[in-house]
Amino acid sequence: MIGTPLATQNKREHLTEDLLKRLLASSNIDAYLDEGETVDQTLPSYLRCLIDERRIKRSDVARNSGLNPTVVYDIFAGKSRPGRDHAIMLALGIGCTLRETQRLLRLDSVAELWCKDRRDAIVIWCIERGMSRACTDDELYRLGEKRFWEPTHSNKRPRPREPRSSIVSIPDSVAN
Repeated sequence: MIGTPLATQNKREHLTEDLLKRLLASSNIDAYLDEGETVDQTLPSYLRCLIDERRIKRSDVARNSGLNPTVVYDIFAGKSRPGRDHAIMLALGIGCTLRETQRLLRLDSVAELWCKDRRDAIVIWCIERGMSRACTDDELYRLGEKRFWEPTHSNKRPRPREPRSSIVSIPDSVAN
């Protein structure tokens, strides 16, 4: 199992709870490690496996996820870590299953989606239905939760500030 990409393993994986029981029951750590149940994979290699399986490009992931392409390329290159929301956006952009999304989050060392959290529950529901990042954001917005991607309002200009020279001073005769 070591060295075999997680996304392409044909062998059915053991549940983490089962592995924990076996680890705790083993007489020594060597016996457990010799079973080959540990994972030796990085987030970038897992992401590459996911897009290779789906035959999509990193540019597709950037477009589908709503992330800046430079950010996506840096994550795939291992130059940066995405953080939780960006990792979920990547998963949505790739079209990951819930299991793949949870693994992606674990490999990024961030909290997995938790069905007891309202926002996470909405995201889980959307992932299970194969919804895009944009559709997931619509559901989050509809239900009053923070979206992954907030639209910019570039057509609204900030109100101009008054220049200092236009400040009118009040003459002493009027002020008294």
